[in-house]
Amino acid sequence: MDQYRIATIPGDGIGVDTTNEAVETLHTVAEVHGGLRLHFDRYPWGCAYYLREGRMMPADGLRILGDYDSILFGAVGFPTVPDHISLWGLLLPIRQSFDQYINLRPVKLLPGVPGPLRDKGPAEIDMVCIRENTEGEYSGVGGRAHRGMDDEVVVQTSVFTRSGVTRVLRYAFELAQRRPRRDLVSATKSNALQYSMVFWDEVFAALQKEYPEVACRQYHVDALAARFITAPESLDVVVASNLFGDILTDLGGALQGSLGIPPSGNINPERRYPSLFEPVHGSAPDIAGQGIANPIAAIWAGSMLLDHLGHTDAGALLLRAIEAVTAAGQTLTPDLGGSATTRQVGDAIRAQVRALAG
Repeated sequence: MDQYRIATIPGDGIGVDTTNEAVETLHTVAEVHGGLRLHFDRYPWGCAYYLREGRMMPADGLRILGDYDSILFGAVGFPTVPDHISLWGLLLPIRQSFDQYINLRPVKLLPGVPGPLRDKGPAEIDMVCIRENTEGEYSGVGGRAHRGMDDEVVVQTSVFTRSGVTRVLRYAFELAQRRPRRDLVSATKSNALQYSMVFWDEVFAALQKEYPEVACRQYHVDALAARFITAPESLDVVVASNLFGDILTDLGGALQGSLGIPPSGNINPERRYPSLFEPVHGSAPDIAGQGIANPIAAIWAGSMLLDHLGHTDAGALLLRAIEAVTAAGQTLTPDLGGSATTRQVGDAIRAQVRALAG
């Protein structure tokens, strides 16, 4: 029996509702699997915690999380807490302290879900995006001087290291090499960013020599964003810097029909630290507590968590269950044109898990 300890941080808003469904569904997968046991510990950190305690998580929060095999995260954000406080107070410290330098986001249109692109279905929208996750434009280096004065100066510095760029690009090459199409696209903007993106392109070109079987292309990020819309079927594995990857993957989420669908993995490939899995969607305080949030992204994040723990059979079972529910089209939340509740969608997916497990 393989046993794992999972830290759960539901966070704010609909993160609580969707994480509850993900945890229950993962218990169901473990039950039908038979050789897998998951132990969940829940931590009430986030904006509500901040409003009570003056910080997003306790001072020893990272030490606590470091003892777990993995982390399941909900969402963070609340109208009275500035976004830079909520993000830099919880999620980014976890990513950086645990060296989760790979952000992995599948962009896959599920069967039965109407995507926004005419004549583009599940066969055309099926790619994986890899975003550098710990440095680049989100390094947090910079400052402000002469605040509020006419000569105020603001500096925000992007930091690109050879080791940081090499490792994310190598991860992308390795993933592309394992996939049937063996196709890799890199996002750049070297025509305007003559230092950081020229450097990125140089490392990308150097690594191509080690992976001759991988077909490589690069696009300026604006042209690549257009290609996401005009020819998504031409894309298989896409790799980008922190900021470019963030923007492109949200565009990819829109192609999936709803931000209630795409999941995300913040991964430390060497497994020296726990990795974190989460839905892409935010806390959506306008619908929090109404029981209508789509739990698919959080449950799909659970599938990615299982994959990372080495139980790809269990992860695949869970994803097949999600696809069976969307294909049937009978139990969908309002964002997908249905009238089902968060709980009803979770129940439907768990029923499919049991049915598919036989």
